[in-house]
Amino acid sequence: MFKHILLATDGSPSAGHAAQKAFALARIHGAQVTAAYVVDPYPYLGIGEANPMGFQAYMSAAQDASTKVFIHLADLAAAASVPLQVRLVENIQAARGILQVADDAAVDLIVIGSHGRSGVEKLVLGSVAGKVVAQSTRPVLVVR
Repeated sequence: MFKHILLATDGSPSAGHAAQKAFALARIHGAQVTAAYVVDPYPYLGIGEANPMGFQAYMSAAQDASTKVFIHLADLAAAASVPLQVRLVENIQAARGILQVADDAAVDLIVIGSHGRSGVEKLVLGSVAGKVVAQSTRPVLVVR
């Protein structure tokens, strides 16, 4: 049924639960997994112009964080005997970056973790998982 699964990850505990589910599904279906880690290249306006070193330090830290996540996912993929590709995506909106990777890779399923926010916290912070579900043309599995 599923041949290519996109795992959206940010290295959080909820993304870890989603990774376990994605690799289990991939093993069952004989699918490959592409893991996408989205970085906002413009986390603050104006600072990059005034201090280009700040921007470079931010992007370097983001790449280091994604590398640690990808190493962990490679271990999980190897344990499940599942082929894994990784993608570091720069996009100001995480949901858009995830959906772009889904389109580029022509995946059959998107697996994403939910932080389980509610009330004012959800209203203020938004929900990447909710945006992916609302905007995706593909099936999305949200893991809590």
